[in-house]
Amino acid sequence: MKQYDAIIVGGGACGLMCAAQAGLLGKSTLIIERNDKVGAKILISGGGRCNYTNLGTGIENFVSQNPQFLKSTFSQWTVQDTLDFFEAHGIFGEEKTLGQLFPSTNKAKDVVAVFTKILFQTDQDLRLNTVVKSIEKDAEGFLLTIETDGREQLIKAKKVVMASGGLPVAKLGASDFAIRTAKKFELAIVPTAPALVPLTITGKEAEWYASLSGNSIFSRVYNNKISFEENILFTHWGLSGPAILQISSYWQAGEELFIDLLPQFRLDKIIKEERNQGGKRLVSNILNDYFTKRMVEALGKFLPLDTKIASLSKVDANLIIDTIHKFKVKPAGDKGYDKAEVMRGGVSTAELNAKTLESKNVSGLFFGGEAVDITGWLGGYNFQWAWASGYAIAQAI
Repeated sequence: MKQYDAIIVGGGACGLMCAAQAGLLGKSTLIIERNDKVGAKILISGGGRCNYTNLGTGIENFVSQNPQFLKSTFSQWTVQDTLDFFEAHGIFGEEKTLGQLFPSTNKAKDVVAVFTKILFQTDQDLRLNTVVKSIEKDAEGFLLTIETDGREQLIKAKKVVMASGGLPVAKLGASDFAIRTAKKFELAIVPTAPALVPLTITGKEAEWYASLSGNSIFSRVYNNKISFEENILFTHWGLSGPAILQISSYWQAGEELFIDLLPQFRLDKIIKEERNQGGKRLVSNILNDYFTKRMVEALGKFLPLDTKIASLSKVDANLIIDTIHKFKVKPAGDKGYDKAEVMRGGVSTAELNAKTLESKNVSGLFFGGEAVDITGWLGGYNFQWAWASGYAIAQAI
C-alpha cells in the first residue's frame, strides 16, 4: 500500500488545510472522510456563504482553559496569511460587519474548491464515505481500522492527524471520535458542551418569550464574565441571535444572564428629560419610540405602561430602568449539539505541543480544529483556528 507521511482523519476545515499545506511542501497525505464530500460544515456555514476568517482575530476571542496556547499557532499562520492564501487562489474577502470576512462571491463552495484543487494538483489522496473504526499504536506507528461500504480494512501510518471535529450537527457526520481516541491514549479532556448555541426558556416565563417570537432587538447581553452587543432574537422556545450565541460559550447551566434592551440610550436620562418637559406622555409612549408595538405590549407584564411620566414614583421609575437595562434571564438549558455552531472543551492544550499540536506523550498523534479545547466566538474565528492549526500540523508531519 502507498506510504503516506500522515493520515488525516476528517476532511473539514482543519483537515483540508493540513493536507493542502502538506502537499505544497511535497509531503504525501491521505484524508479519510465519512461523508460523500469534503467540507460539509464549510458548505453550510454563514448560510452557505462561509465567514472564513475575522480581521480582528486575537486570543481574547477564544474560550479555553489556556487561551495563551494560541500564541504559537497564530504566530505561524496569521489572518493576513489566510487572506493571502485565499487571494492567491482567487478568493477575495468582503467585510460584512465586525471584521467578518466572506468570499466576494458569497459562495462557500468556492472556499472548498480551493482545497480540492490543491489536493488534486499535489497528488494527495482522499477516501470518502469511509469511517475510521479504531486506531492502535505499536512500535512502528499506527494501525487504523477503516470501513467503506461495510468492508473493513487495516491501514498503517507513521503519523495520524485527528481533524474530525466535534459533536455539533450530527446530520453532517459529527461524532466524538477525536475525543474517544484522545481518551484511549489517556490524554486529558476538558469537559465538552454545545457552544454558540440558542438558549431555552421553560416554566412560567416560556409563554412570554414565545409571544415575542420573531422579534429581533439590538441589545447588550452580559454576565459576570463578559458582554456582547449584537442582536438578540426571541423564539418560541427562548432566545437566539448573535449576542445570545456568543454568550452561550460563557454560560453554565443554572446561571443568570442579563440583557440591556436599550444599550445605546439611558432610560434614566430619557425619563428626566420627559419630566423637565412636563411629563405628560405615558410610559408606553416613551417605549414606543424605541421598541416595536408587540415588544412594548409584552413589557406591560412588568411595567406600568399607562402611567404618565410625571406621575411615576421613584420605585416605578427604577423598575422601568432596571427592566430595560438589566432584564434578568435564567435559561433552562440550550438547544443542544444539533443547533450549536461548535463544541467547547475538548483535548486539553496541556497535552499538546504548542508549536506542532502533536501529543506530548503519544509520538506522531496530532490534534487540530474543533477537537481541541479552543473555541472561538461567532464571526469567523473558528475557521481562523482551523486554518492555523491545519497549517501548523502540516509543517510537522
